[in-house]
Amino acid sequence: MGIRQAQARRASQREGGTTMTRWTVYVAEAIGTAILVIGGVGTAVLAGDDIGTTGIALAFGLTLLAMVFVLGPVSGCHINPAVTLGFLITRRMTAARAAGYVAAQVVGGAIGALVVFAMASGRPGYDRSVDGLGANGYGDASAGNYSLFSVALVEIVATAILVLVVLAVTGRNPVAAAGVPIGLTLAFVHLLAIGVDSTSVNPARSIGPALFAGGDAVTQLWVFIVFPLIGGLVGALGYVALHGSENAPKSAAEVS
Repeated sequence: MGIRQAQARRASQREGGTTMTRWTVYVAEAIGTAILVIGGVGTAVLAGDDIGTTGIALAFGLTLLAMVFVLGPVSGCHINPAVTLGFLITRRMTAARAAGYVAAQVVGGAIGALVVFAMASGRPGYDRSVDGLGANGYGDASAGNYSLFSVALVEIVATAILVLVVLAVTGRNPVAAAGVPIGLTLAFVHLLAIGVDSTSVNPARSIGPALFAGGDAVTQLWVFIVFPLIGGLVGALGYVALHGSENAPKSAAEVS
């Protein structure tokens, strides 16, 4: 009887799981994205001058690594709409599930940005319009005054690399085991792009800080939604070209 119950439970998960299971994965995605923003953007805002580009890149990478171990068995730990798009394109999840993931990620990113803003506001003289909140930008809003073309290209390439790695290392292995290569890849793409546009590769990471920073961060936000998603598409198509699309999910975190 116990075996039959376990089989029925696994079948339910493959078909979308119970209501609680569906809500659990969305909550996990929101929490994970909030923690990624706090760990990465928060480090850049609160300690960036002290630890520099390498320290910020490691903060993002280590935070994601930890979240993969914690949330991987629950939701797959996408915590990034571009990654979710990759899972959708490779047929590891349905459009309805992907939409729920993205909504949860955006909410989580906003919550994380709110926490970072609350922390930064405690510093005497802090002015979000001057000091920013780790928002991304191009032109005058870029750390290196990079053009829109350069920023778009960097975001497409960096996000494509990240999504390709995520899909490759989670396609045949337990999600938690993928934490190290995924975390290292996120750190690497941050080393590549921080000096260009403060690195997005994740629309949910960009939306929250932009909403609180205001100004150019909001008017330029579309760039850090559109081009990371294009990068996610490119990475997913690259994965399909190399490995083929996934006809069946590998875990309960990847079901419809």
